[in-house]
Amino acid sequence: MHGPAMSGWLLVALCAAAGSYCLLRLRDSVGEQRGSVGGEALMGFGMAAMAVPAAVLTPPRWVWAGYVVVFGGAALHTLLRAGGSGHRLHHLLGTLAMVYMAGAMALAPAGAHSAHTAGAAGAGSGAPLITGVLLVYYAGYVLWAGARLLPVPATAGPEGGGGTALAGWVERPELALVCRLSMGIAMLAMLLTL
Repeated sequence: MHGPAMSGWLLVALCAAAGSYCLLRLRDSVGEQRGSVGGEALMGFGMAAMAVPAAVLTPPRWVWAGYVVVFGGAALHTLLRAGGSGHRLHHLLGTLAMVYMAGAMALAPAGAHSAHTAGAAGAGSGAPLITGVLLVYYAGYVLWAGARLLPVPATAGPEGGGGTALAGWVERPELALVCRLSMGIAMLAMLLTL
């Protein structure tokens, strides 16, 4: 490890890769699934932008306020969609967590911005109770999603399959879960530095 900036860049790469994969999935998604995948792409790219090390770019307060507006709108959109599936509730909590982190950074003293994005724990810009609840939730989510990736005995299925190689790669449900798991891990890391 070469210092805190390296962890920031790793978070940027992880979240950007997750957001890019979600964009690939968006092309083949329809209806309700399309909104969910689009929300995941927004979350991935938003988290990548928030994780850029402060040594490279320290955004002004209005950028953090912009994040609050964008993710507040995404939370409202998720809330207004019909139904109450567990995955939709996870999206809602994720967008609200992004609003919380961006709001904490917008209200933080100027020195806390560099501490947050550089990886120094305890910048003190968030409410400890809310941060703690989010940390517990995301730690549980990461464990749950990771357990779902454990190998299970394969069943015999048809050989080959149709379509292009890229379409087959994009439609794999375990890759979608890996994407969500990666973003959950990144969210944990970002919350720990808040």
